[in-house]
Amino acid sequence: VQLQASGGGLVQAGGSLRLSCAASRRTFTTGWFRQAPGKEREFVAAFRWSGGNTYYADSVKGRVTISRDNAKNTVDLQMNSLKPEDTAVYFCAANPNTVVLSAISDFNSYAYWGHGTQVTVSS
Repeated sequence: VQLQASGGGLVQAGGSLRLSCAASRRTFTTGWFRQAPGKEREFVAAFRWSGGNTYYADSVKGRVTISRDNAKNTVDLQMNSLKPEDTAVYFCAANPNTVVLSAISDFNSYAYWGHGTQVTVSS
């Protein structure tokens, strides 16, 4: 499975960005992670195609929406009310199977990773 993330950029605090993750074939769980300089990779959100369930990190809940676009076969991340601390490289990841809820935020649950896209939020 090949993944391609896009949509990053530079935005002012309070602004919005929409990231998109395109997959070469359908996967049953897609996640977004981010990594800021000097920090560990952290979970942002995930989407399970079975049931359309969504999951969010507490740090982004209420500001971020993950959704699928069936026509484009993408999983998108709409980010609103962005803060400088959201600055990071954002990665999309996928698992061909449905990841159990207890492991949804664990990056080890995802076998396939795309190249990251930079998101920079200026204050």
